[in-house]
Amino acid sequence: MELGIAGKSAIVCASSAGLGLGCAMALAREGVNLVVNGRTAASLEDTAKQIRAATGVSVTTVVADVATPEGRARLLAACPEPDILVNNAGGPPGGDFRTFTREHWLKALDTNMLAPIEMIKATIDGMIARRFGRVVNITSISVKAPFASLGLSNGARSGLTGFIAGVAREVARHNVTINNLLPGSFDTAHLRRLALASAKSGQSAEAVLEEWRAGETSDRFGTPDELGMMCAFLCGANAGYITRQNVFLDGGSYPGTF
Repeated sequence: MELGIAGKSAIVCASSAGLGLGCAMALAREGVNLVVNGRTAASLEDTAKQIRAATGVSVTTVVADVATPEGRARLLAACPEPDILVNNAGGPPGGDFRTFTREHWLKALDTNMLAPIEMIKATIDGMIARRFGRVVNITSISVKAPFASLGLSNGARSGLTGFIAGVAREVARHNVTINNLLPGSFDTAHLRRLALASAKSGQSAEAVLEEWRAGETSDRFGTPDELGMMCAFLCGANAGYITRQNVFLDGGSYPGTF
């Protein structure tokens, strides 16, 4: 499908690997020029080379932590007026909420709620002026189906979802859309870290992953490429009537009707 966004520019946060890389690659295949971001220079450069070789688009790398004001400033200096913004960041650790300190909560809020809001704040008026803008936030299925062990993620990402529900209504008339992608279990390093943290004494992370995989309705985990293709679709020129949505990508595992 021709998405009509060739030549547009995009910032894709936390895109050196995993779901962010899936989004960056899918946009690049549509001819979108990218600013990609990560905290490790070597892995980020490898990612950029991979995308350039596969698609031929312009890829600018920015080594930065998007959860910090300095990191966001570097991203915006590299692309002050993006047509597309993909907000993404690694999820906070799981655990018993009784063990979470104020510092844990503040870090989760900075990373998974406030950083995306600040990036939207910095770019939305330019999108409005140009009468084209697409914002996609990668959140989590936990905002709809919370897990007790993911309290930090449940709270921070739900706060972002509530904010988006309001602001998306204000900008839709300008051909600026804001949508959220709610991934379930995807085959990423983050999922493996959660499995390792959940492993019982003597149990391997792979054994935990196999248990989780068996519980999936589709009998498998999602792939970053699958999420990336949905992201690219929502960023397309013809997706302008889709906004303020929370799009599940969970292989059908969510048990509710709505």
